Amino acid sequence: MRTAILISAAAIAAIAGCSVGPDYHRPAAVNSQPLPAAFTGAGPATNVPEWKLAQPSAHLSRGAWWNIFGRAELDRLEQMAATNNQDLAAAAAQLEQARALVRVARADFFPQLSAQPSVTRQRTSVNAPQNGSPAGAPYTFSTLLAPLDLTWELDLWGRVRRETEGARARFAAVADDLESARLLLQAEVAGDYFLLRALESERSLVADTIQTYRRSLELTQNRRKGGIVSDLDTSQAETQLRVAEAELPALDLQRDNLLHALATLCGQPATGFELRPEPAASPEIPALPVSLPSELLERRPDIASAERRVKAANSDIGVATSAFYPRIFLNGAAGYQSISASSLFDWPSRVWALGPSIDLPIFTGGRNRAQLASARAAYEGTVANYRQTVLTAFEEVENQISAQRLLAEQFGAQSAAVAAAQHTLAISNNRYQAGLVTYLEVATAQTISLSNERALVQLTGQRLVAEVAMIKALGGGWDEGVR
Repeated sequence: MRTAILISAAAIAAIAGCSVGPDYHRPAAVNSQPLPAAFTGAGPATNVPEWKLAQPSAHLSRGAWWNIFGRAELDRLEQMAATNNQDLAAAAAQLEQARALVRVARADFFPQLSAQPSVTRQRTSVNAPQNGSPAGAPYTFSTLLAPLDLTWELDLWGRVRRETEGARARFAAVADDLESARLLLQAEVAGDYFLLRALESERSLVADTIQTYRRSLELTQNRRKGGIVSDLDTSQAETQLRVAEAELPALDLQRDNLLHALATLCGQPATGFELRPEPAASPEIPALPVSLPSELLERRPDIASAERRVKAANSDIGVATSAFYPRIFLNGAAGYQSISASSLFDWPSRVWALGPSIDLPIFTGGRNRAQLASARAAYEGTVANYRQTVLTAFEEVENQISAQRLLAEQFGAQSAAVAAAQHTLAISNNRYQAGLVTYLEVATAQTISLSNERALVQLTGQRLVAEVAMIKALGGGWDEGVR
C-alpha cells in the first residue's frame, strides 16, 4: 500500500510539474521597428486575380500556379519534376526523419521496459567460507535469470516536454523546408522553360534573318555581274551573312545547356531529353497583384521554417535549464532466478525489486552553465536568421516589383525601337535598289533591325522569368477564385 501511494504521488507530481525555461513568444520580425504597411513599388491592382487569404499555411501546397501561363508543356515538366526530382525526394526523406525524431522524443514520456535474460556458471573459492562455516570444498553451480527491468523518469521539470516541443518545432521547420524546396524547384523549371523558349524564338529569328541575308547576297552578286555595284558591296553582304551564321551555334549551345538542366530538374537523363513543340504565339504576361507584407510573412515557407527553428531553439534553453534540477527515476525489476532450468519459472523462483532513484547534479565543472549559455546563444542566432530571412523576403519582392515595372517600360520602348529599325531598313533597301547608296547602309540597317528584334525576344523571356520570380517571392499559391 505504501509503495502504491508513493507511485501515485510521484505520478501526480510528474503530471502537474511545470516546464522550466522560457515559454515561447514569436520574436519581432524586424528589429526595433514595425513592419511597413505596403511595398514601396506596389500600386493598386484591378481586374486581376487576388492571392489567397493570408493564414498560417506555409506548410500547405502552393498549388499549380504555373497554370496561369497556359503552357501545356510547362504543365508536363512541372509534373515530371514533382514526381522524379531527387533533391525533392531527399527533402521528403528528411521530413520523414524529423517525424520519426518526434516519436523518439515522445518515447521518454513512457516507462522503458527491457529484458536481459542471462545464464552464469560460477565456482566458489576453496578458501571462502560457506554459509558461515570454515572453508571447505569448492562448489560449482549455475545461475539462470529471466528478469524484466523497468525505468521511468518522472518529468517533474519538463525536460521531456521541452525536448518533445523542440522536436515538433523542428519537424514543422523541415516540413516548411520541403515546401521551400518544392517552390524553388517549380520556379527553376518554369524559369528555365521560358528562357529556353525565348532562345528558340531568338534562334528562329536569326535563322530567318540568315535566309534574308542569303537572298541579299544573291541579289548583290547579280547586281555585281551587271556592273551596278562593286566588289565591296558583295563582300559586305557576305560578311554580314557569315557573322549571322556564326550566331547559331552559340544559341544552340545555350539551348542545349538549358535543356539538359531541365532534364536534371525533372529527374530524367539529359541524353535524349527533348521538349514537345508548341505553336509559336506571342506570350501573354499575366498581371500579378502584390500581397501585403503581413500576408507574405505567413505565406513564405522559408520564413515559416526560420520561425519554427526559433521555437525549437527556445525549447533547447528549457532542456539545458532542466539539467540544473534533479532527475527522479522509478526503477523496478521482476522475474525468475534459479540454479536449475527445470525450476526457473516455478513460483518460488520469482524475484522483484522496486524503488525510486535520484540523479542530483552537485558539481559538473561548469558543464551545465556552459550548455545553457550555448543554448541561449543558439537561440539568438536563430532569431537573427529569422529576421534576416524576413528582410531578404522584402528585398526579393521589392526587386521583382521594380522588375515588373521597368521591364514593361523597357519592352514598350524596345517595341518602338523595332518598328523604327524596320522602317529604316525599308528606306535603306529602297535607296539601295535605286542606286543612291552602297550596300553598307543596307547592311547597317539590317544589323540594327536584327539586334533590336533579338533584344525584344530576349525581353519577352526576361519578363516571363520575372513573373515566375515574383510568384516565388510572394510564396506561390495562385488562386483565381479568391477575390
